[in-house]
Amino acid sequence: METAWIQIFILTLAECVAPVGKTVCQEQQFELQFVSRADCEYALQQMIAMKDENEHIIVNRQKSACTPSAVETEAYRSREEINAALEASAGWREPADVSSRRTAVSTSHRQRLENLKPCDQTDGQAPCRIGDIIVEEASGESVDVWKRE
Repeated sequence: METAWIQIFILTLAECVAPVGKTVCQEQQFELQFVSRADCEYALQQMIAMKDENEHIIVNRQKSACTPSAVETEAYRSREEINAALEASAGWREPADVSSRRTAVSTSHRQRLENLKPCDQTDGQAPCRIGDIIVEEASGESVDVWKRE
């Protein structure tokens, strides 16, 4: 086993959210990681489109983008090497084919979406969903205040 750097894409979405009836909003920014640029760009387009439908949210398009980056991770030469290195680890299971793994993730995502209410029905109380995007609870970090002009 060696250590290797793999390319990822970081989706950053910067938005300013105002409570109903208020003229100022608070900036919040979050990041998601993707393995492919296409997945990242697709998610960014969907999120911006959904956020633009809400009159209380302003998306800062200059700060929102998919940026290439890299993360350091353990690299294995073969499945046999992976099995030898990790089979004694608690909860270990042999890696599945990529196609079946994507199907499992997609199925899990769809099932969770079905169990969540749309954010407009929960007054933005997370977790909720906007289209195919799951909105998790806020991190509680401090934010700057923006004003809509």
